Amino acid sequence: MGHSYLGFLHLLLLLLCCLFLGVIVSGSTAKTSDLPIIAFDEGYTQLFGDDNLLIHRDGKTVHLTLNERTGSGFVSQDLYLHGFFSASIKLPPDYTAGVVVAFYMSNGDMFEKNHDEIDFEFLGNIRGKEWRIQTNVYGNGSTSVGREERYNLWFDPSDDFHHFSILWTDSLIIFYVDNVPIREVKRTESMGGDFPSKPMSLYATIWDGSDWATNGGKYRVNYKYAPYVTEFSDLVLHGCAVDPIEQFSKCDNSQDSESVPTGVTPMQRTRMEGIRKKHMTYSYCYDRVRYKVPPPECVIIPQEAERLRSFDPVTFGNGRRHHGKHRRHRSRATSQATSA
Repeated sequence: MGHSYLGFLHLLLLLLCCLFLGVIVSGSTAKTSDLPIIAFDEGYTQLFGDDNLLIHRDGKTVHLTLNERTGSGFVSQDLYLHGFFSASIKLPPDYTAGVVVAFYMSNGDMFEKNHDEIDFEFLGNIRGKEWRIQTNVYGNGSTSVGREERYNLWFDPSDDFHHFSILWTDSLIIFYVDNVPIREVKRTESMGGDFPSKPMSLYATIWDGSDWATNGGKYRVNYKYAPYVTEFSDLVLHGCAVDPIEQFSKCDNSQDSESVPTGVTPMQRTRMEGIRKKHMTYSYCYDRVRYKVPPPECVIIPQEAERLRSFDPVTFGNGRRHHGKHRRHRSRATSQATSA
């Protein structure tokens, strides 16, 4: 009896130590609240939209508006080669079908035919349906190979601010929601130049995506509910700034912050797998309509394949109906921004 009691105490102590160490490890890779937040005028400039962009008195919160006249957006003043980029975002409420809010990195203005891109896109919906997140990655103009993943949000993003972040290194891209990773893209030899590798700017926009954003264009923006207003706050540009002409680094690597994540911890991976299992509704790797053979970098997870197949047997199974997926290239958003 005494030995079993001591054994129980020893096991309990061991579990507590493991839990404590897990907290330390996860905190050391994701204490992003310590990163500096700069004023809008110090790091960003308006992209389009005239007075549809409004800077709050604190200088660190921005309202972007979409109305019948135009959308709006802003862009970082610097180009960056790798880094950690984040924002707290609050999305418009009520009927938002056709509305697209984007938080992304791109160099499409510099490399029209071989641009790179890392996307968070928030897709509005009809009343009573949740907002959705779409993530995407392009490298070297690889727009013919869409690498989209889509998720239903597990909270109402119009009720309060939520934190969205992108970690971009020379070998890894991680998308975070409220500091929890939801997608990891590893650079592989099979991807070749399709992995983003050229300096990019950070963008934030709101615009009319009626043609594709909600059920392939079935539900369009209804301006009876306008103006649509999204708020951006806590903007972080923690990256390696690059001279746009010479394209040499203007940053000191020794200044890298311990608050910047370097990868996905075991605890985070468990949470990521849980979110993907419950909320992911689309992944290009399993789309048999678009790709008879998955792109070479795809790692097929049987449980993931089965869940998506049950969710949409035509797209992810062997259904006979053939629906060409309506895809949107960023050039449309860019042309809208430059013509606004």
